[in-house]
Amino acid sequence: MATDLHGAVAATTAVRVAGLTRSFGGRAVIDSLDLTLRAGEFTVLLGRSGCGKSTLLRILAGLDREIEGEVLVPERRAVAFQAPRLMPWKRVWRNVLLGLPGRPDRERAEQALAEVGLEHRTDAWPKTLSGGEAQRASLARALVREPDLLLLDEPFGALDALTRIKAQQLVAQLWQRRGCAVLLVTHDVDEAVLLADRVLVMDEGRISYDTHIPLDRPREVGDPGFAALRTRLLAELGVV
Repeated sequence: MATDLHGAVAATTAVRVAGLTRSFGGRAVIDSLDLTLRAGEFTVLLGRSGCGKSTLLRILAGLDREIEGEVLVPERRAVAFQAPRLMPWKRVWRNVLLGLPGRPDRERAEQALAEVGLEHRTDAWPKTLSGGEAQRASLARALVREPDLLLLDEPFGALDALTRIKAQQLVAQLWQRRGCAVLLVTHDVDEAVLLADRVLVMDEGRISYDTHIPLDRPREVGDPGFAALRTRLLAELGVV
């Protein structure tokens, strides 16, 4: 079961996983996995479909508790998925506050929506939002929780190319402003090199490759070291 990090350890470590195993029907999707994520670090997790990366994210989010091993995570964490999962019968600002304890006021939602550039859609119904706007609303719902760990499960996968670039830039800005740890699950190698401090490759339920990205920010696909890093990661994924 996932438990909370406390004290001095939490100040430097966002996630600590030891011997984590998650099985479905007798098959280990995650197999004795060990992993540490540092506080404030932007980590990207790559891997082929079925390798266990989304299962790991759900475990870290506390959405899957049928596990063996030790999982230590911050008490304050939030997750955003590829599908924004907005409730169509609630206005955008009410969606942002969904699941928060007590009776949080509208101002709190408005502040989060302003942070993602969606203050003009506060009273909108979800069905009137574009794909990019709906994803920003989902991010606002995560940010309103003031997370020490932000978990992103392919949040840009359903967006068109231009909207995806804008969403990537927004997430990078939010991370730099907030200073929280981020774990982004994606299939996009360019996205990983563009955003990450550290890239992990997952294969058959374990971390098979772990590297830091030494490029200065902001980054461009045309940066001298970008192509070499992309090629290396594609090789680790078995693509080249």
